[in-house]
Amino acid sequence: METKDILLIVIPIMTSVLTGFLTYVFAVKGKQKESILRFKEEKYSNLIIALQGFIGTTASSETKRKFFEEQYKSWLYSSDNVVKAMNDLVQLLVEERGNSSDPEKGRKIIGNIIYEMRKDMLGKTNLTFKDFRYTDVIDRN
Repeated sequence: METKDILLIVIPIMTSVLTGFLTYVFAVKGKQKESILRFKEEKYSNLIIALQGFIGTTASSETKRKFFEEQYKSWLYSSDNVVKAMNDLVQLLVEERGNSSDPEKGRKIIGNIIYEMRKDMLGKTNLTFKDFRYTDVIDRN
């Protein structure tokens, strides 16, 4: 058997093995990214719900406590910018020491947290902190 004949057999086999390996690697990476995205979505949803503890008629110490529990855990999975945005909220709370703060400043900080979460999940966004609106729904029954 000549070298040419051996190459005609070996090259297709090597190509098939390499293609299979690359397909496997990309599939595993894709599933891993999808799993991480789902995890972050769930955790960020918990944080957003807990942020309601600082806004309007939904403000409560129990919800604030829940936010801080989630915020501490978020150090494990959040992007640096999300952590910094949440630290801005904590800093505002420390500075205000329970007093009423400027509502516009608070909206900006909370909107920035949401904005940074979107960037972390989607990679980029055309929205800004101003686009996040919290609507306080009052039950009038």
